[in-house]
Amino acid sequence: MKIGYARVSTQEQVLDLQLDELKLANCQQIFQEKISSGKERPQLIKMLDMLREGDTVIVYKLDRLGRSLKELINLLSHFEERKIAFVSLKDAIDTSTPQGRFFLNIFASLAEFERDIIRERTKAGLSAARARGRMGGKKKGLSPEAIKKAETAVMLYRERKTAEEIAGIIGVGRATVYRYLEAMGQKRNL
Repeated sequence: MKIGYARVSTQEQVLDLQLDELKLANCQQIFQEKISSGKERPQLIKMLDMLREGDTVIVYKLDRLGRSLKELINLLSHFEERKIAFVSLKDAIDTSTPQGRFFLNIFASLAEFERDIIRERTKAGLSAARARGRMGGKKKGLSPEAIKKAETAVMLYRERKTAEEIAGIIGVGRATVYRYLEAMGQKRNL
């Protein structure tokens, strides 16, 4: 069965061109929606649920199916695993042909290459920062505001207040009271 999917990003846009092309491609059923690809797309989910082995998904252009390369690769891999063909009319892609499958493999390789490059750049950036004495992550220690609260916690602790009482007074949780006391060098006997 040939199944079409048409999408535009906003309510003001029209689907007419895509629908005309999908009808010319003999789609027996067409799922359509007016929603950004960054949001959950109920019609796409509905289409994915009803697809069966041997079906063909047809779109006007690749960007109608997904915005990012990663999203497209995931969907196309999903189709391939389920033995569902894919056709993009304006991009001349048809995974039911050897050339289409070749293109899909190149597409997947490019996506993997892109991920590897990003990973390498991230590692290099972290190494360069470490070489300059900068460490990533959250700074150790307490913020100036937390230091004030910790000092108050220590004072209340010395007045024999319980952790629950201290937490209520300074507006933090009991576990935070324990962390504050520890950070200020107090032994916990609460």
